[in-house]
Amino acid sequence: MKKTLIVTAVAALAGSFATAASAQSSVTLYGLVDAGLTYVNNVQAPFGAGYEKASAWGVTSGNLQNSRWGLRGAEDLGGGMKAVFTLENGFNIANGTSDGRQFGRQAYVGLSMAQAGTLTLGRQNDAVADYLGPLSATGSWGGTYFAHPGDLDNLDGNAFRINNSIKFVSANYSGLSFAGAYGFSNTAGSFAANRAYSLGAGYANGPFKFGAAYTQANGYNSNNVGAITEVPVTLFTPADQDTARVRTFGAGGSFTTGAMTFGLVWTQIRLDNNSNAALDSSSITNNYEINGRYALSPALSVGAAYTFTYAKTEVPLDESRRVRRHQFGLQTDYALSKRTDIYAEGVVQIASGGGDGVYPRAAISGAGDASSSSRQVLLTTGIRHRF
Repeated sequence: MKKTLIVTAVAALAGSFATAASAQSSVTLYGLVDAGLTYVNNVQAPFGAGYEKASAWGVTSGNLQNSRWGLRGAEDLGGGMKAVFTLENGFNIANGTSDGRQFGRQAYVGLSMAQAGTLTLGRQNDAVADYLGPLSATGSWGGTYFAHPGDLDNLDGNAFRINNSIKFVSANYSGLSFAGAYGFSNTAGSFAANRAYSLGAGYANGPFKFGAAYTQANGYNSNNVGAITEVPVTLFTPADQDTARVRTFGAGGSFTTGAMTFGLVWTQIRLDNNSNAALDSSSITNNYEINGRYALSPALSVGAAYTFTYAKTEVPLDESRRVRRHQFGLQTDYALSKRTDIYAEGVVQIASGGGDGVYPRAAISGAGDASSSSRQVLLTTGIRHRF
């Protein structure tokens, strides 16, 4: 009898310790799988001569959001402090391949205090993606194909992330929050080359939301050494790795009334310090977006977005180039459950302008090859499941 009581007491005590431990720390497996059928017209045929056009049909991954899985954890350290980490991998559901990095979407660890904020180290998003993305169509409901031409401003967070970064995100102070990040070059003797930094702030009050952000990247390194190791190919040439500078500014806001949400976003991307002696060019690209989404019912919603892009490139001893792009997008989404939805959307882009014999071609972000002409249309429908 005494032995039975002792065993029971030990079991109860062990159970209480296990309960306390599970309450203090947790690890969550999460993810998202998105696949569909996509049609794109006027695609430059890979084996054609010049700019022969063809249409492309196919099964595609990440039409609204890139497919991913991840681990997120937290441990209560007491006194309002927690240790936190996130490891997130991106993949292509259409062919099962990874995005090239084991945890390429996010990989960081740090400390969080409820009254102050969170300080983390690793590979992380910049402030433009964090504060302006949710106000744009591409960074919220519109997804991949609603990104601004070339995805130069990184509103959806998929163009690049900052490696070797230390990042602070403040707590929410009556609707106000702010963040800053610095990415090191991690290269001896090249502290300023291939570094990056980013600042942003946001404010939410009732139906209103506002955000502003700035990111600067000094060069890039394709060997996974510095702060920036992947950027839109239209911004750099190999000679620019240590000198070219990309600066992104932006501001935006949204307003919700009933079932309707309106959004306005402006971004500007400046490229200079180009070291390629043959080009030595600089460019300024402005994007002006208006978007709106309406919930017809708790399950069914429709959305639309329009972006006007004006890009100006100055080439010494040559003719300046002016390219204008108009992009229109429509989407409808139906939730089958809290975690699964089906969608259909279409995007149209029209380019004009040019200069110096340059003929502008339309290029819907995420569609693959650029158009063979100044116009391009994309239609897609698919299913998204979150877990």
